[in-house]
Amino acid sequence: MTALWIANVHVTDPDRYAEYARRATGAIEAHGGVFLHRGGRHVHLEGRPRARNVVIRFPSVEAAQACYASPEYQEALAFARGAAERDMVVVEELPQP
Repeated sequence: MTALWIANVHVTDPDRYAEYARRATGAIEAHGGVFLHRGGRHVHLEGRPRARNVVIRFPSVEAAQACYASPEYQEALAFARGAAERDMVVVEELPQP
Protein backbone atom coordinates (compact mmCIF):
# COMPACT_ATOMS: atom_id res chain seq x y z
CA MET A 1 0.00 0.00 0.00
CA THR A 2 1.25 3.45 -0.83
CA ALA A 3 1.93 5.94 1.94
CA LEU A 4 1.87 9.71 2.36
CA TRP A 5 4.62 11.62 4.17
CA ILE A 6 2.98 14.81 5.45
CA ALA A 7 4.99 17.68 6.89
CA ASN A 8 3.66 20.92 8.34
CA VAL A 9 6.48 23.44 8.60
CA HIS A 10 7.20 26.89 10.02
CA VAL A 11 10.51 28.03 8.54
CA THR A 12 12.66 30.18 10.84
CA ASP A 13 15.86 30.30 8.71
CA PRO A 14 14.96 30.37 5.00
CA ASP A 15 18.52 29.95 3.72
CA ARG A 16 19.29 26.85 5.78
CA TYR A 17 15.88 25.38 5.08
CA ALA A 18 16.34 25.91 1.34
CA GLU A 19 19.57 23.92 1.58
CA TYR A 20 17.69 21.16 3.43
CA ALA A 21 15.02 21.08 0.71
CA ARG A 22 17.63 20.96 -2.06
CA ARG A 23 19.50 18.06 -0.43
CA ALA A 24 16.40 16.17 0.74
CA THR A 25 14.83 16.08 -2.73
CA GLY A 26 17.40 13.62 -4.07
CA ALA A 27 17.09 11.30 -1.08
CA ILE A 28 13.30 11.35 -1.29
CA GLU A 29 13.24 10.63 -5.02
CA ALA A 30 15.83 7.85 -4.60
CA HIS A 31 13.39 6.08 -2.26
CA GLY A 32 10.48 6.33 -4.68
CA GLY A 33 9.00 9.52 -3.22
CA VAL A 34 6.88 11.73 -5.47
CA PHE A 35 5.96 15.25 -4.39
CA LEU A 36 2.20 15.88 -4.47
CA HIS A 37 2.25 19.24 -2.68
CA ARG A 38 5.25 21.38 -1.77
CA GLY A 39 4.55 24.72 -0.16
CA GLY A 40 1.73 25.75 -2.46
CA ARG A 41 -1.74 27.06 -1.78
CA HIS A 42 -3.52 25.63 1.22
CA VAL A 43 -6.41 26.48 3.53
CA HIS A 44 -5.80 26.26 7.27
CA LEU A 45 -8.85 24.88 9.10
CA GLU A 46 -7.69 23.78 12.56
CA GLY A 47 -4.69 23.50 14.85
CA ARG A 48 -1.36 25.23 14.68
CA PRO A 49 -0.98 27.23 11.46
CA ARG A 50 2.12 26.47 9.41
CA ALA A 51 2.93 28.36 6.22
CA ARG A 52 4.64 25.44 4.48
CA ASN A 53 3.01 22.06 3.93
CA VAL A 54 4.53 19.13 2.04
CA VAL A 55 2.89 15.88 0.91
CA ILE A 56 4.97 13.11 -0.66
CA ARG A 57 3.71 9.73 -1.90
CA PHE A 58 5.96 6.71 -1.28
CA PRO A 59 5.49 3.14 -2.48
CA SER A 60 4.94 2.04 1.15
CA VAL A 61 5.24 3.10 4.78
CA GLU A 62 8.48 1.12 4.88
CA ALA A 63 9.91 3.05 1.92
CA ALA A 64 9.11 6.35 3.65
CA GLN A 65 10.75 5.14 6.85
CA ALA A 66 13.80 3.92 4.93
CA CYS A 67 14.09 7.33 3.29
CA TYR A 68 13.92 9.13 6.62
CA ALA A 69 16.56 6.83 8.14
CA SER A 70 18.87 6.96 5.10
CA PRO A 71 22.28 8.62 5.47
CA GLU A 72 21.43 10.99 2.60
CA TYR A 73 18.24 12.22 4.21
CA GLN A 74 19.82 12.48 7.65
CA GLU A 75 22.58 14.63 6.15
CA ALA A 76 19.95 16.92 4.62
CA LEU A 77 17.97 16.94 7.86
CA ALA A 78 20.92 18.54 9.65
CA PHE A 79 20.11 21.72 7.70
CA ALA A 80 16.45 21.68 8.80
CA ARG A 81 17.30 21.39 12.50
CA GLY A 82 17.26 24.86 13.99
CA ALA A 83 15.90 26.26 10.72
CA ALA A 84 12.27 25.18 11.09
CA GLU A 85 9.60 23.89 13.44
CA ARG A 86 8.11 20.77 11.87
CA ASP A 87 5.43 18.20 12.49
CA MET A 88 5.70 15.10 10.32
CA VAL A 89 3.72 11.91 9.93
CA VAL A 90 3.63 9.01 7.48
CA VAL A 91 0.19 7.52 6.82
CA GLU A 92 -0.80 4.53 4.74
CA GLU A 93 -3.14 5.42 1.89
CA LEU A 94 -6.47 3.71 1.48
CA PRO A 95 -6.82 1.57 -1.62
CA GLN A 96 -8.29 3.47 -4.56
CA PRO A 97 -11.57 2.09 -5.96
